[in-house]
Amino acid sequence: MRILLVLAHPLEDSFAASVAREARAALEENGHTVDLLDLYREGFDPRLSVAERASYFTETYDRSAASDWIARLQAADGLVLVFPQWWFNFPAILKGFFDRVLAPGVAFDNDATGGRIIPRLQNIKLFWALTTTGAPWWVVHLYMGNPVKRLLKRGIAALCAKGLNFRMLALHDMDRATDAKRKAHLARVRRLVGGI
Repeated sequence: MRILLVLAHPLEDSFAASVAREARAALEENGHTVDLLDLYREGFDPRLSVAERASYFTETYDRSAASDWIARLQAADGLVLVFPQWWFNFPAILKGFFDRVLAPGVAFDNDATGGRIIPRLQNIKLFWALTTTGAPWWVVHLYMGNPVKRLLKRGIAALCAKGLNFRMLALHDMDRATDAKRKAHLARVRRLVGGI
């Protein structure tokens, strides 16, 4: 399987980068091909351009500025996202990846009658998110309703593809995580991703 592994963290020595390394190693050990897309290191611009927005609901969406990243998504069989949650949401650069790469004619088609969008990501069979959050589990799930998982699973996964293997693995309370807790989480990432 060819996996597009998307990393969204500005610091090269971040815990997210460590998670991405563990995931990549586990995938490659199982014979998968991994295309690492480090959004910050590749200079990805998260801003939707004027041309992209102006053509969003036309038959000829202007994907020229994001064509390289779109080609990498279209060549993949699976998508694995690695990112921290900030303010119970995605980093802006990852949100921009969704806006610009999961675009009309790529991830979905707009229904001409104004109905539900039509999924197009038939090549993606696996969609995993490996994330961290500074908040404890109970705040994320009970108080906030786990907004990131809902957006990924009910929004992107359900609306852009069918029959996906979806999973989200989170380390909660990251701001107070001990070295032992972080190491245990990395081992869990390695074990679970190794099962793909």
